[in-house]
Amino acid sequence: MYSQTTRGIQVTVTPIYLDGQSDPQDNHFVWAYQVRIENTGSETVRLRTRYWKITDAAGHSQEVRGPGVVGEQPTLGPGEHFEYTSGCPLTTPSGLMVGSYAMEDAAGGMFDVAIPAFSLDSPYETGRPN
Repeated sequence: MYSQTTRGIQVTVTPIYLDGQSDPQDNHFVWAYQVRIENTGSETVRLRTRYWKITDAAGHSQEVRGPGVVGEQPTLGPGEHFEYTSGCPLTTPSGLMVGSYAMEDAAGGMFDVAIPAFSLDSPYETGRPN
């Protein structure tokens, strides 16, 4: 589990390797990642956009940007949270993801909330025991 807090917004990510959806012989490795966004602050915020940087074990990176998460732009009052699960396929047995959410406060101001960097590791990664 990986967690980071920015301006009272705590983002916690738990990656899970999906052996049943992966095919190591074809260099196809798949992870799910569960995200919990919790408003531990005192102001209501709304998640507007997401940004991800995904880097595989060979050093190839891709960037993903878009509105909201899983088709939603949740509003979180103090003490509220939002959870979702998404996925990431790679052609290498490990990788790294990091990103940010653009949040809007009640006054219409925008600020970025860090998504902690987290590793995508499979049992097929070189040097790891199976």
